[in-house]
Amino acid sequence: MPKMDMIQALNSALDVMMSRDPDVLVFGEDVGYFGGVFRVTDGLQKKHGLKRCFDTPISEGGIIATAIGMGAYGLRPVAEIQFADYILPAFDQLVSEAARLRYRSGGEFWAPITVRSPYGGGIFGGQTHSQSPEAIFAHVTGLKTVIPSNPYDAKGLLIASIEDDDPVIFLEPKRIYNGPFDGHHDRALKTWAESPGSDVPEGHYTVPLGKAAVVREGREATVLAYGTMVHVAKSGIEESGVDAELIDLRSIVPLDIDTIVASVRKTGRCVILHEASRFGGFGGELSALLQERCFYHLKSPIGRVAGWDTPYPHAFEWDYFPGPARLAAALKRVMED
Repeated sequence: MPKMDMIQALNSALDVMMSRDPDVLVFGEDVGYFGGVFRVTDGLQKKHGLKRCFDTPISEGGIIATAIGMGAYGLRPVAEIQFADYILPAFDQLVSEAARLRYRSGGEFWAPITVRSPYGGGIFGGQTHSQSPEAIFAHVTGLKTVIPSNPYDAKGLLIASIEDDDPVIFLEPKRIYNGPFDGHHDRALKTWAESPGSDVPEGHYTVPLGKAAVVREGREATVLAYGTMVHVAKSGIEESGVDAELIDLRSIVPLDIDTIVASVRKTGRCVILHEASRFGGFGGELSALLQERCFYHLKSPIGRVAGWDTPYPHAFEWDYFPGPARLAAALKRVMED
């Protein structure tokens, strides 16, 4: 089984699906000849041709509108928005058209589209290249929102998303594109450089949407995370000395509420970790869902560790990020209550 980083795994997923299904197309800004700004689509145009992998104008609304039309016609488009921050001009297309098409047409039409986009920080991109807008999409009924944390899951989840008959927002954490890391700024690049990659099958396989993964079993507390924050959580749990169970959500819609509830009822404590701003973030919804289902099992209030409630700070990116120390402190607090 070959070793792949997340970029290679995502590229493999697209190649596999384009080879298996002639209705799968890949398009977006700079995805063709250049192979994408992060090289995820590298080589696809050369292998599958200009009609299957092509560049578009800088028009996010046009990209998504085109994908919706293709999907209604019977194709399976995979549209790339170069950075998740730039998806807002297409938000009306996603909400008013893609998410509602099946319902509005009485099942006559649907939108089997996948919208890929790099998201989150890690490249010092500031307010226009580093945001984490997952909670916005999670709020829209009819959209599925998927966020992988490792190469194996990234490939399997992307294939499952492309094969899904509903619109999927597939957010790719930039900070772990090139490999795993331990959540610390000063050690991140060194760890990336030394990473051998992960075992990823070359052919077709899927990771089901809506199925969380128990990354680490524990008895004293539960940590919920997704994307980059799964790696931060691993280090934070080690620093805390708390025997915490770590759950990687993988997708926030659909949400594997059964796995989450079972863990929190077992441990009696929970800390939710995400990179987006705390206020209005997806952690608030997770907290409410657990409060409704686990109230009589909780030994302390549910904790949240998240980004600052400010515009994304360019110069203070690594202070903005929830790091291992902040998670460790939160775990110690819930253990004291």
